[in-house]
Amino acid sequence: MLAAFTFNTAENLPVGLLDLMSDGLGVSLSAVGLLVSGYGVTVAVASLPLAHALRAVPRRHVLTGVLAALVVSSPAAAVATSYWVLLGARLLTALAQALFWAVMGPVAVGLFAPDVRGRVVGALSVAGSLALVLGVPAGTWLGRRHGWPVPVAALAVPGLVCLVAIAVLLPTSRPDEGPAAYGTSPDVRRFGTVLAAGFLSATGAFAGYTYLVTFLDDVSGFAPGTVSALLAAFGTACLAGVSVTAALLDRFPHTALPTAVATQAAGMLGLYAAGGRQGMTVVCLVLMGGALGPVFMTAQNAMLHWAPGRTDLALAANSGVYNAGIAAGAALGGLLLPLAGARGAFLAGGLLTAGACAVLLVGRRLPGDGEPGTEAD
Repeated sequence: MLAAFTFNTAENLPVGLLDLMSDGLGVSLSAVGLLVSGYGVTVAVASLPLAHALRAVPRRHVLTGVLAALVVSSPAAAVATSYWVLLGARLLTALAQALFWAVMGPVAVGLFAPDVRGRVVGALSVAGSLALVLGVPAGTWLGRRHGWPVPVAALAVPGLVCLVAIAVLLPTSRPDEGPAAYGTSPDVRRFGTVLAAGFLSATGAFAGYTYLVTFLDDVSGFAPGTVSALLAAFGTACLAGVSVTAALLDRFPHTALPTAVATQAAGMLGLYAAGGRQGMTVVCLVLMGGALGPVFMTAQNAMLHWAPGRTDLALAANSGVYNAGIAAGAALGGLLLPLAGARGAFLAGGLLTAGACAVLLVGRRLPGDGEPGTEAD
């Protein structure tokens, strides 16, 4: 859980430090935004090949390796004197995260009975969501007082704690013999539907979220001193959404994902429509935040049900596709920023998320593998 918190903080920290990194490195806001999209591209491209290449390596060894990469890359990014060195360090962290989310899920849920695995996935997601509640706001606060390299370097500390704990305590076992090594209800069609919807929803979310600080400044007119508080409110909503969804996920495993995606679409379109009114902005921001974490969490849980083969490879595919959406969304937002402003980025993101919801609704009516042509839950 601490590793999930640290990786998610590392991934999203530039969102709160865009202007500081832009000024410090002498590059544009859009270029710094590419630190998010480049991260996502690396995870998207590397997740499945890395998981496949290391599918026979004991999970303890893999997790120790990815945490070692995090410990090395964090201070390397902090001391970077050029944009390209910083980008290289970020890509090393991204390679580590690509493997982390593929491996950690089966390791964690394999320790518990199948009927409570949704809660285990939820626990990991709660830890990841705390990155938005504590990690990114705290990093933003620290960076604005001591410079952006300080919070970037600080990520090596929890990474080292996790590395030592996992290297010492996690048993060594064959990954294909774990209790959660294979899907409980293999279904290629629904597996593909979840991947498609995950890509669209991630693209939509990060088309807006990457430039959230710019939106709050330019569209809503919030004072600079309130941005950290609003980011914390967004993260708190994300944590609350994940916590509530986790409690219900084992009872409603197949309706949780469409509900989360629809809520995200409503929040983003609401920000576009009412972003000029600060009260409505806060409401819609909370709505979007309350859905962002549950979307990925419920998609990961769906992989444990519908994976057509090994769950680690299915989770790697889901993480890769979702991060491809993050990269595409950050790049799309960067393209729209000079043309339509931050408000236009949220409109495009809301429409893409609505498209993801439509994909899921249509997919629910498709017959599963070996089932008659009726709706299956």
